[in-house]
Amino acid sequence: MPTVNSSMQGKICMVTGANSGIGKATALELAQMGATVVMVCRDRARGEEARSEITTKSRNNAVDLLLADLSSQQSIRQLVGNFQHHYTHLHVLINNAGAAYPGRRETVDGLEMTFAVNYLAPFLLTNLLLDVLKASAPARIVNVSSVTQKSGYIQMDDLQEVKRYRPMRVYGQSKLAVVLFTYELARRLQGTGVMANCLHPGFVATNFAQSDVGPAVRLLVKLIGSFGASPQEGAKTSIYLASSPKVEGVTGKYFVKSIPRRSAAISYDESLQRQLWEQSAKLVNL
Repeated sequence: MPTVNSSMQGKICMVTGANSGIGKATALELAQMGATVVMVCRDRARGEEARSEITTKSRNNAVDLLLADLSSQQSIRQLVGNFQHHYTHLHVLINNAGAAYPGRRETVDGLEMTFAVNYLAPFLLTNLLLDVLKASAPARIVNVSSVTQKSGYIQMDDLQEVKRYRPMRVYGQSKLAVVLFTYELARRLQGTGVMANCLHPGFVATNFAQSDVGPAVRLLVKLIGSFGASPQEGAKTSIYLASSPKVEGVTGKYFVKSIPRRSAAISYDESLQRQLWEQSAKLVNL
């Protein structure tokens, strides 16, 4: 367990993809630190199961469950409406949910699924919550990226991967987009008291990417998972960025094992950051 000097008592934290893996480990640790935790999950039964486990282990009843399908922009907007109906503050937003798909598929909005869930969902959710985050400052936005951002490259003319779909490349592009977004966001939030950082959680043994894939991919994920760190280990950097006094005021950085690192060279291209932001705003009708 990471040691944190200040308790999270009185802080409201939202964690997406909180019913399993890193998201669940993150939600549990924050609950143990006394935070009010808002778990965002897609499936009610799995969400309730995780929530009762977290309240039992943390002995903290301030754990809430909100449902959302992050592949649907309408669902994300409803999530924000539900949240604002119950809460006036948000001190920490952890965009943790992620997915990978072996073949190209589209969301209800007609967008490529991996890009939509891994990147456009956090982009839209964060933008819709910015006012409440600013009103709660000091506040923190934590975006879970991946080491695959280093091999990713942004094709502005084919963000929807219509021309040629290669699963790992598409995944890398979505995670690089998260980094570009974080840097642009941090710049736009300067002076507001809201910090934005991103991270690579490490290779983690979770059931990520196993629901809709073929047996070969499942076997590969299992194999990598068997060498991977535990979800608790994978959650450490998210928790550090969400709670540690050491990163108060730190923004626009990419972290690995709670240490700031260089992300892909292309991620520092400010004109690309702006271009991607403008294009994304159009795709989510902001």
